[in-house]
Formats: sequence, structure tokens, C-alpha cells
Amino acid sequence: MSRLKKGLLVVAGCLSLLLGLVGIPVPMLPTTPFLLLSAYLFARSSPRIYHWLLHHRYLGKFIRDYHEKKGVPLKVKTWALTLLWATILYSALWMIETLWIKLLLIAIATGVSVHILSLRTIK
Repeated sequence: MSRLKKGLLVVAGCLSLLLGLVGIPVPMLPTTPFLLLSAYLFARSSPRIYHWLLHHRYLGKFIRDYHEKKGVPLKVKTWALTLLWATILYSALWMIETLWIKLLLIAIATGVSVHILSLRTIK
């Protein structure tokens, strides 16, 4: 693989990681898909950064568990669904006036909820 391609993959991985980190406190921005994308991009471009991410004190275990299809802890599922629906309902009921956007927000929250609930729960 060329240096340019590796460099672009590292930059894309860093941007994805940044979006994933921003998504931790912002429920509208999905954390897990961005972290998984980062892991994929780093695995293809930088073994050193990939190793760092997988062994990160906070993010590593979650990525490894998800990657190995072990699932997601119940506490994470509960927290994610609570923040997701609190934010969506607040936005749909008090911040957005357009009906189709409200319905779109509810549809997105429903889809994300179905995905989260379909993941295996780690006890």
C-alpha cells in the first residue's frame, strides 16, 4: 500500500475517532459506528495506532467486545437509549416545528433503538 493511501486512511481514522469521541456526550452522533470505523481504518493503515485503540483504557474493551460479537453491557444499552430518546423527544416536541422533520427524528431514534436492542447483552 502506498504511503499516500496509508496517510489518508490514518487521517480518516483520526476524523472518525474524533467524531466517535464527540458522540459520547452528544446522543445524536453515534459513537460506536465511528469507533468501529476508526478501528477498521487503523487496522489497514497503522498497526501501532490500531493496537493503541484496541488497548485504550476506556474505548478498547468496548471495541473488542463488539468486534468479537460478545455484545454490549446492559448499562451501556440503557444509557444510550435513555440519552437517545431524551434528546430526540426534546427536539421533536419543543425545538422542531416541521412535522416531517419530527417524524424523521422519531424514525431515526426507532431504527437506532432496534439496532441497540438487537445486540447481545453482556451481563
